[in-house]
Amino acid sequence: MSTDNRFSPHLATRRELMLGAGALFAWAYMPKLAQAEGRDPRLLVVILRGALDGLAAVAPVGDPDWVRLRGDKGLRADGEFAALPLDNFFALNPAMPNFHRLYQAKQAAVVHAVATPYRERSHFDGQDVLESGIVTPGGSDSGWLNRAWSVLQPADRVAARQAFAVGPITPLVARGKAPVMSWTPSKLPPASNDTMSRLIDLYRHTDPALAKALEERGALAAIAQGDMNGMSPKKIAATPGVPGAAVRAYFAEAAGAAAKFMARPEGPRVGALAFDGWDTHANEGADHGRLSALLGALDGAFGAMESNMGGAWKETVVVVATEFGRTARINGTDGTDHGTATVALLAGGALKGGRVIADWPGLSEQALYQARDLKPTTDLRAVLKGLLRDHLRADEKALARDVFPGSEVVKPMDGLVA
Repeated sequence: MSTDNRFSPHLATRRELMLGAGALFAWAYMPKLAQAEGRDPRLLVVILRGALDGLAAVAPVGDPDWVRLRGDKGLRADGEFAALPLDNFFALNPAMPNFHRLYQAKQAAVVHAVATPYRERSHFDGQDVLESGIVTPGGSDSGWLNRAWSVLQPADRVAARQAFAVGPITPLVARGKAPVMSWTPSKLPPASNDTMSRLIDLYRHTDPALAKALEERGALAAIAQGDMNGMSPKKIAATPGVPGAAVRAYFAEAAGAAAKFMARPEGPRVGALAFDGWDTHANEGADHGRLSALLGALDGAFGAMESNMGGAWKETVVVVATEFGRTARINGTDGTDHGTATVALLAGGALKGGRVIADWPGLSEQALYQARDLKPTTDLRAVLKGLLRDHLRADEKALARDVFPGSEVVKPMDGLVA
């Protein structure tokens, strides 16, 4: 562990955990069973806070009800902003060429119509369930990834399971018995509308004057920003309040730093990052707007991780998850509201990729969950348990008992890693 004075312990409240921009944490030793197999696996978990619209990231262009639901706001298989084909049914947002390249190389995969056990629509509670691994919001102050690492036997004797973090606040998924150190990247992302709305909600109860000032600031920013419809991607990137160059730079720096740390022979083997800003209630812009820019930033993060991992990429799995999805229909402000099922994105040289894994529920009126959302058919815990068991060799009973308590009926997904 570096003794650089940029590293310092950081303790955060639960509210701070929900607002934090991100962290990388890990322990610098190899799992014993993996070493016995001649492997040195890495696992990086990326949390997207704010609820990613999975239907805009990976569109079911082959579903006969797709166009009926999204109209000209939905991705198409052809046209000026044609989606990138994954198979004869699903297509990827065109802002993600890196992920598409990895998919074609069988180093990326998509799990669609996936969700945690949470079925309400609160960001705070949804993120709590996602990161804690506990069905009940507020059920634990530790995260499933921290607990997962604690059940793995190290290959060598380690005096202390010291962890470190990249980012201003350690996310709940990484919190637990092991102490976490933090480092803040030089580039910080601008505060998103999602973050501002959460701060306003917090201060309405504790500091109404500050809440009012924040609301007024937001109104002025909205007036200054104006209508983004029809703006070019270049102009969007240069517009205040719109995810652009600063966000792309932050995503790439944070992800690239994580990869560099994890690529070192003595470096960490498991880590977590969190990126905010995915709450797209208005002017979502799946093809050339705000969400497109965010997905482009995430795509750049994939590229930075692959590049900076070097030879360790072949031993790596990256899993990207979010607290819940968005509504199947576009709302009256050209956005989407809080929904249920979404996508999990997987990447890495250790994956058995080139697949969209989905028990597709369909998008007919009868098939929608509560007549509004993509119906969840895959439990995210099955995906995570499959990766932890087969990639890191965590014990299946310990996963059900200690890592995801009460998940005995959720069987680990088979065949995710090569």
